[in-house]
Amino acid sequence: MITLYEFPLSGHSHKARLLLSLLKVPHERVTVSGAERAHKAPEFLAMNPFGQVPVLRDGDLVLRDSQAILTYLARRHGGDTWLPSDPAQHAQVAAWMATAANEMTRGPNALRLHHKFGRDIQVGEAQQITAHLLAVLEARLSQCDWVALDHITIADIALFPYLALAPEAQIDLTPCPHVVAWLGRIQALDGYVGMPGIPDHRHPPGP
Repeated sequence: MITLYEFPLSGHSHKARLLLSLLKVPHERVTVSGAERAHKAPEFLAMNPFGQVPVLRDGDLVLRDSQAILTYLARRHGGDTWLPSDPAQHAQVAAWMATAANEMTRGPNALRLHHKFGRDIQVGEAQQITAHLLAVLEARLSQCDWVALDHITIADIALFPYLALAPEAQIDLTPCPHVVAWLGRIQALDGYVGMPGIPDHRHPPGP
């Protein structure tokens, strides 16, 4: 049985939780208490020395980092769809996975940490990164339904949570209708699971 160690309010945890559900992989979830700093306890640090969630355990295999977990689940349980073996297609997915780890983390994720949790950040820099990221994604999604290929991949899952949580980051998605439509497509998938703070983007509010 796969075990996912997570924070309920972590977008990175949500990536793993969402893909497990979409792939219909049996698993159990263990909530790691942030208030009790359980992620810094010796037993957790033995699984991830960085003291961060999510962590996935599958038998003797222990994986840290949401990107690595998505990659593992896609190859083990998703056939050739979620992370294609074709080199060119695989590289396209990897490029957007890098965007999730870089611009998404330094932009929307950082703004959410600031506005929701009081994290001290360079707000102006995070806003600039976010604006550029949204412009790139809006242009991309105006031409296709999914970010990397002509079907959904783990790149979409990697990018999803911190854009879906835009209200908590005080990010206005109104100028990005194609991004909002993409969020709604993901939420319409069979097996979709949400998390606190994510509104229903399938039915965006009218003007």
